Amino acid sequence: MLQSQDETALREFCTALHPARTAEFMEGLTATETWQVIQHAEPEIREEIFLFVEHDKQVRIIETQHRQPVAALIALLPPDDRVDLLHDVEPEVVEALLPLLPVDERRDVLRLLEHPEGTAGAVMTTEFAKLSDSLTVVEAFDELREQAAEMETIYYIYVVDETEHLRGVVSARQLVSAMGQPDRRLGELMETDIAAVLVEEHQEDVALKVAKFDLLAIPVVDAQRKMLGIITHDDVIDVLREEATEDAHRIAAVDPLDESYLKIDLFTLGWKRGMWLTILFIFAFITAIALRHYEAGFGMASWLMLFIPLVISSGGNTGSQSATLVITALATKDVTLNDWARIVKRELVVGLMLGVFLALIGIGPAYMLTDGQWNSILVVCSTLILVVVCGTMLGSALPLLFSRLGLDPALMSSPFVAGIIDILGIVIYMNVAFSLLT
Repeated sequence: MLQSQDETALREFCTALHPARTAEFMEGLTATETWQVIQHAEPEIREEIFLFVEHDKQVRIIETQHRQPVAALIALLPPDDRVDLLHDVEPEVVEALLPLLPVDERRDVLRLLEHPEGTAGAVMTTEFAKLSDSLTVVEAFDELREQAAEMETIYYIYVVDETEHLRGVVSARQLVSAMGQPDRRLGELMETDIAAVLVEEHQEDVALKVAKFDLLAIPVVDAQRKMLGIITHDDVIDVLREEATEDAHRIAAVDPLDESYLKIDLFTLGWKRGMWLTILFIFAFITAIALRHYEAGFGMASWLMLFIPLVISSGGNTGSQSATLVITALATKDVTLNDWARIVKRELVVGLMLGVFLALIGIGPAYMLTDGQWNSILVVCSTLILVVVCGTMLGSALPLLFSRLGLDPALMSSPFVAGIIDILGIVIYMNVAFSLLT
């Protein structure tokens, strides 16, 4: 259709399908070709299709196409999507586009761009339904009719006073149900005990609060409770996915990727993985030094070498389990730093249970590999109990320590815990052996 310049067919293509499907069919097109196609849609439909185009292509369209039509499209985008997009556009392009935007949209963009990335202010939208608490139900419907065309959502109608301070909220269902009392005022109808977030609050905390109260949107206020915007459930889903991806990368000892896996360049990918692998390599080197230090002990009992993988892997695996459980619990707010004593006690008990269980399993292999020497069996079993307990204790304590220091607990990932336990495992194993065999 592009090659033949079939404008009728292109218009049909842009309107016949859901905008998401239209964007999906254009995945193989370049940014310029995509822009040429969506020019055949009406402005409102063009904006909807553009929102479903992959993010990198959106950025390329804005940076490469003619400024005036691009500015017209940006003016139609929801405020939160618009700002998220402009954050990734070259600064000189943004500076060129801003004067082309209508005054209200330009002020809105500049105001939202002031908020740091990762905060509630950076993901909120300023398009929301707000009404005065003095309006009656009938007057509220009349006012909503005027506002609806510009609102991203009207799940909730936020009630404010003359100075824009948040006083309460009325759901669309409540408002419809109150039609039998047309003269009732919103101040009487509204819920005053409402969940809200501060504009500087971290986006992950916002997402958890929305999930906790099962909301479709949550208001964003300043320290004086002045209404600034709302964060909708679709943005919360994006935040949760972003935060979960970052945590998954850190747990695997990878610096979080700024782009998708297939689009990030190989040098950057290698650097983000290599920097942490270097640290883990140093841990492995220290383990080797520990082995060298106890080299004479292996001459005393050569069978000691046979159980090194068993001992250090048992401690590393249990430590990794504990670290992952605690990191996840901290991320979901299932536990807080105030619960540290309970966490450590639980992990101590679980560590003892697991250590004894693995020690009982280890009796058989130890008996076979050492020709039934009971002192060697005692060494292996005692070491397993001690190493597993150390693994669970360290695996639970280190993420808590990192969180207490203001760092992301996910930094104390499974590979790091396993590396530390490897060193401790060797030290414990050899000292137990020397104690029981000499």
